[in-house]
Amino acid sequence: MSFKHVALYPCNPATARGESTKLSSNKDKIVYTNGRTVIIRDLKNPSQVIANSGHVQAATVARISPTGYYCASADATGNVRVWDIVGEDQVLKAEYKVLTGRVNDLEWDGESNRIIAVGDGRDKFGHAFMMDTGSSTGEIMGHSKVINSVTIRHQRPFRAATAGDDSTVVFHQGVPFKYDKTIKTHTKFVQDVRYGSSGDHFASVGSDAKVFVYDGKTGNTLGEFNDNPHTGSIYACAWSPDSKSIVTSSADCTVKLWDVESKKAVTTWKLGTGVHNQQVGNTWTAGDDIVSLSMSGDLNIFDKRTGDKPARILQGPTKSITSAISTSGSTTFIAGASDGRIVSFSGSEYSTIAGPGHASLVSGLGVASSGDIYSIGYDDTVREIDVKGNNFTQASCATASQPKSIAVANDDTVFVAEVKHIEAIRSNQKVHAVETSFTPNSIATAGKIIAVGGEDHKIHIYEWDGKTLGKAGLLEGNKGPIGALAFSPDGSLLASGDSSGKIVLFDVEKREAITSRWSFHSARIHSLAWTADGKHCASGSLDTHVYIWSVAKPMKNIAIKNAASNGVNAVFWLGDNKLASAGADGCVRTWDITFH
Repeated sequence: MSFKHVALYPCNPATARGESTKLSSNKDKIVYTNGRTVIIRDLKNPSQVIANSGHVQAATVARISPTGYYCASADATGNVRVWDIVGEDQVLKAEYKVLTGRVNDLEWDGESNRIIAVGDGRDKFGHAFMMDTGSSTGEIMGHSKVINSVTIRHQRPFRAATAGDDSTVVFHQGVPFKYDKTIKTHTKFVQDVRYGSSGDHFASVGSDAKVFVYDGKTGNTLGEFNDNPHTGSIYACAWSPDSKSIVTSSADCTVKLWDVESKKAVTTWKLGTGVHNQQVGNTWTAGDDIVSLSMSGDLNIFDKRTGDKPARILQGPTKSITSAISTSGSTTFIAGASDGRIVSFSGSEYSTIAGPGHASLVSGLGVASSGDIYSIGYDDTVREIDVKGNNFTQASCATASQPKSIAVANDDTVFVAEVKHIEAIRSNQKVHAVETSFTPNSIATAGKIIAVGGEDHKIHIYEWDGKTLGKAGLLEGNKGPIGALAFSPDGSLLASGDSSGKIVLFDVEKREAITSRWSFHSARIHSLAWTADGKHCASGSLDTHVYIWSVAKPMKNIAIKNAASNGVNAVFWLGDNKLASAGADGCVRTWDITFH
């Protein structure tokens, strides 16, 4: 038995209100961070995705070197990692502690030898160093508050500009980099500063909704872009590949394209209203794609020749995926996240389920025989999803307490395991409820049998006659609270995973354990999924690993190590030989499995 990694479906960038989110690009690749993960995705070839989770703390910014061989990424504790992106192993070249606080931005020089990292620190707000040795290449001085952005002229003589919360832009000579002058054009926080690829000019944008352009060699102010200006804070700017245009993204929910020579706005794209449509980051790829990031995490891709709406919108999870299931057994699946968002995947891209969704963590998803999906969330609500329409229906049902797990019976009755109850719901109406003496954690159904895993380390078996739940037995053998249950497709077997990492396989009819040897996980089991033939069962755990177990040969397994940083929260089959795993990093990965 063996496995092969097939595809990675990445999360979208993480955003924070009132802050600029740094996007960058190299050729047709865009680079961003989410949690501990750095994502590099190719806009022209969606299958080319790199996810690196080497940071111990939340990553804040990442940029590819001009040569295209390395990526430098930084985190919230002041560490910068330089790693190889050419090989599959993503070998770490160097790691440096450059600041005592958060790194907000970093930049490579044109020779891919030097890096300047800026942000927050007790003794300094910026550090310039050699990428291979870490030795200093000058001083980043002149700011009295946190630095938000840095840019370096890629041609000799090198120059650098930094922008900070002290409302100033500081110009540096180089190398070694040294303070030259302070530029006081802005009246509020300066959010972003960027050099054009030609090196002739650089631009700055800020919370005062102003855009300024400067001479690239001297730092002299050349003028302000005040034709049809933004009406809200500008969080990011980016230059066109030919250095003749600038694009800016603002909290007024607009993206503007400016002509540098005339200093006039050529095109304005309006992206709706509301906080979720505020534009908080952008980049302009060498392939001439303008990418702007919405507060919601959507990546809006614009064509500069059309001034109406984005040519494409890349959607996806922005938080940990907490539950996921396949919807048709092929390439379609639905995933719920810790922020309440539910997304569907079909073909090659995500789309967000529209309508009145959940307000907080999605704790479970279940599919009915009709094909509709039911979801539960920590907002104590059961909701119905119309898969064909890709939207929530208006129907919903409140639960008596916090729902932890969901299962849908053959008659489309929805069973919800809650803190002290098991509720049966049909047509979005409660039809039955049982108060339990134990705390339910997980639930699964097969025919008339309902299995409920509890905090008491036991599986409580119920029978459903269409109207009421009757107690029908008890299964024991697990060593911890039971977090995942799954019946085999024919209902004859029941797999039970607990908090110790142990999985026990039960014979449902005989009410006895078949094997307790599925015990290679070292942490809580979050999800179990059977193959269609009932011969193999996959498990996903907090220990970041996925295992595929054999019923016929209990000691045989396929181990997919480090399938998701911070833990695997869901596993599901997309066919007889294709397994998908979703994790706390917000990414979904698929694997081709060979059983013989």
